[in-house]
Amino acid sequence: MSHKRIPKRRAAIAAGGVAALGAAAILLPNANASQDGGSSDAAASPRTLKAADASDLASRLAGMLGDAFAGSYYDSGDQQLVVNVVAGDDNQVVVEAKKAGADVREVENSMGELRGGATTLRSQAAVPGTSWAIDPRTNKILVTADSTVTGEKWDRLESTVQGLGSGMATLKKSAGTFRTFASGGDAIFGGGARCSLGFNVTAGDGAPAFLTAGHCGVAAEQWSDAQGGQPIGTVDQAVFPGEGDFALVRYDDPATEAPSEVNLGDQTVPITQAADATVGQQVFRMGSTTGLADGQVLGLDATVNYPEGTVTGLIQTDVCAEPGDSGGSLFTQDGQAIGLTSGGSGDCTAGGETFFQPVTTALEAVGATLGGDAAGGAGDQAGGEEAGGGDAVGGGEEAGGEGAGGEEAGGGDAVGGGEEAGGEGAGGEEAGGDAGAGDGSGAGEQGVGTGEDGVGDGMGAGGEAGSDLTG
Repeated sequence: MSHKRIPKRRAAIAAGGVAALGAAAILLPNANASQDGGSSDAAASPRTLKAADASDLASRLAGMLGDAFAGSYYDSGDQQLVVNVVAGDDNQVVVEAKKAGADVREVENSMGELRGGATTLRSQAAVPGTSWAIDPRTNKILVTADSTVTGEKWDRLESTVQGLGSGMATLKKSAGTFRTFASGGDAIFGGGARCSLGFNVTAGDGAPAFLTAGHCGVAAEQWSDAQGGQPIGTVDQAVFPGEGDFALVRYDDPATEAPSEVNLGDQTVPITQAADATVGQQVFRMGSTTGLADGQVLGLDATVNYPEGTVTGLIQTDVCAEPGDSGGSLFTQDGQAIGLTSGGSGDCTAGGETFFQPVTTALEAVGATLGGDAAGGAGDQAGGEEAGGGDAVGGGEEAGGEGAGGEEAGGGDAVGGGEEAGGEGAGGEEAGGDAGAGDGSGAGEQGVGTGEDGVGDGMGAGGEAGSDLTG
């Protein structure tokens, strides 16, 4: 397939514009200055860490402390890792954790007790519209009920939480409704649904592929880059509901170039590796409906009871998302792939909870790899024009190829954008034209959806697709 050069466009902000603008500002070059400094006396004071380093330290301490480890979180203000320990009679665990550079806090509830509480919730109160996750900042289980949990359902949930005992769980109400974020519209299309491409990966046999949400993968077997267009990828594996929400979609053309990066419209973020999330960590989400948004990780190993069934092992955040963002990428400022958008409540106007499938778990399950040295079709200089670092998610003239964000799966220099309002990419001529994002996307010529100055049609599709968007 042919490649064509698309000039860069400047990013525009639609729904949640202020938050997205702030997120983009944080991602500007040189914003991620090294923060490895700190006191040389590791035993006397906690080390100053970047979020990625904090995650690595947390993993090491979890293994070292054993049963005494009761969770951890990243304090972004002080740039320190806070580790919870149940010391008991062995104060040596506190000493060891401090020597490793953590800010150590003694707590009452062990991880075993908290996980036992989560198991009780699943067996006694797994009603649709509920979720729970361990919150290391409060050393409790955070239990959330959406607006549909009323009457007997609420009584059952409340009684179960109270039965866990004092100091074990916190119960709160959400104004929205938990749902998966798939919708009829743009970006990638299958079976009448619209989702978002998450990350390009390399399948176990070396073929180019991409990850998206599992509820998208079970909704349709084949996916196109334009509404009503020819399929570009076929679902290879999909999990939903159950132990995750992820799908591996193989590109039908084995020559597809699939660079490992996320396009923000005015810049791209090279994705170098997959990493586990850390509570308190700042993360960024890119989706086909609302574009760029940022927030913090609130909880890990979350369980969500969607109307379609229970999903376990998710990441809970306060990052907003809306229908059509499903499957979109959750990543860090320094290019680590963290998650795939699953679902939640609220929107990018009112806010709400949003849940993500961990990328590390998905990669392990499907046998795929991700990163600059593993991206299908990448050259020797990952991030450059020959390795996907051109003008788009699919790169520039030689990197866009037929991969996600390239000419066949996202087009040009925006997430599905292009010189002719989408070119041939996701949300391209058939999904957006020059018309803006349509009535439901909240975007127009200057919107996330399309137009001469937009991020590109793949961001929120106009014309026939935009009218299907839900705000």
